Amino acid sequence: MKAIDRQQTGTAFLDPGAAEWQDTDAPGFRIKPIFTDSRTGESTALMQIAPGAYSPPHAHDQLEEIYVLDGDFHDDEYTYTKGQYCQRAIGAVHSAGSENGCTVLLVYRG
Repeated sequence: MKAIDRQQTGTAFLDPGAAEWQDTDAPGFRIKPIFTDSRTGESTALMQIAPGAYSPPHAHDQLEEIYVLDGDFHDDEYTYTKGQYCQRAIGAVHSAGSENGCTVLLVYRG
C-alpha cells in the first residue's frame, strides 16, 4: 500500500481499505500499516483482533495509543468498546485481547 504524497500541499493520501490485512506474530492479530517513520520508529496502523485472541503480557519501547473503532478490546485493567481510547506509557507491561473481536487504530510515538 503506497501513500500518494502531494508535496505541494503537504498532504498524503492513503486508502487502507484497498490493502490486505497482514498477520502478526500473535495469533488472531492482524494489521494494516498506515504510516511508518523509519527514523523515529513512530507508526500508525489499523489492527484487527479475532474473537477470543489474546496476547500475553508484553511492553513497547514507545508510547502506545489505542482507539477502538468497533468491537471490544481488553487489557489487564479494562475492557474498551467502540469510541473509547487507551494510552500506555513507554515500557508499561500489559496484555491485549478481545472477547468478541475488534478493530482498533494504533499509534506508536517516541
